[in-house]
Amino acid sequence: MTETEQQIPQSTDPILVLGATGKTGRHVVARLRAAGHAVRAASRTSPTRFDWTDRATWAPALAGVRAIYLVVPTEAEPIADFVAQAKAAGVRRFVVLSGRGVETYGHSFEPGMAEAEQAVRDARVDWTVIRPNNFAQNFDEDLFHAPLLAGRLALPTGDAPEPFVDARDIAEVAAALLTEEGHTHRVYELTGPRALSFGEAVAEIAAASGRPMRFEHVTEERYVAELLADGVPEEVARPLAHVFVFLAEGHNAAPTSGVRDVLGREPRDFSTYVKERAEAGAWTP
Repeated sequence: MTETEQQIPQSTDPILVLGATGKTGRHVVARLRAAGHAVRAASRTSPTRFDWTDRATWAPALAGVRAIYLVVPTEAEPIADFVAQAKAAGVRRFVVLSGRGVETYGHSFEPGMAEAEQAVRDARVDWTVIRPNNFAQNFDEDLFHAPLLAGRLALPTGDAPEPFVDARDIAEVAAALLTEEGHTHRVYELTGPRALSFGEAVAEIAAASGRPMRFEHVTEERYVAELLADGVPEEVARPLAHVFVFLAEGHNAAPTSGVRDVLGREPRDFSTYVKERAEAGAWTP
């Protein structure tokens, strides 16, 4: 197909982006708007308010929507009902943000993602699932940032390699899937172009930032204990530790062609991300 043949005609019906202020959602919103698509950005703090625990927010967010970027909560309970309501409201396309490996660990670690994949399949709608590896941005926006600033990132991952994927690549893929034909009922695993261990990743960040940082492998139990000591609830700490142990077993170690298959280019390299963020002061106290 040519690019013109693949592209869905522009529509005044909006694309609903859930988690619109989040790590991928905000980039999906920006990408779609830059391409001229009508977007309804929704989150608990957006002008279009959406809250999984407040079902009164669902219908206003769904009104007139043609496609959804579906970012789900950890809890599985409301997801099937939401998908059914969205289908009944006339939504024609669902792009689901899931996680690589969810088909293996499923409801054990990420029940929301597993439920979302099953819900769109059961609903008999136009769906596509994206399963990314660990985000590169976890090192400067999320879970790994504070430990790096303190000089020590400790995880139960050992030396297992991880092809970290840039959140911007995930967003570009999602935007394409929301607006192009040819991706129905497909699952794309999204990774960066090369795999490196957490220790190697931390070493790259330390070199680029000029800050002393080290990676330390710890046991699952020690990792949970350290999270609990930092005030993380056990119901959050334990599943998180299980995910890292899963990664340590090498299940997600091999890079995939998912980004290239959708976008026709290679994904951003981890070193590019590190250089950009270091220059922006991401690891400067």
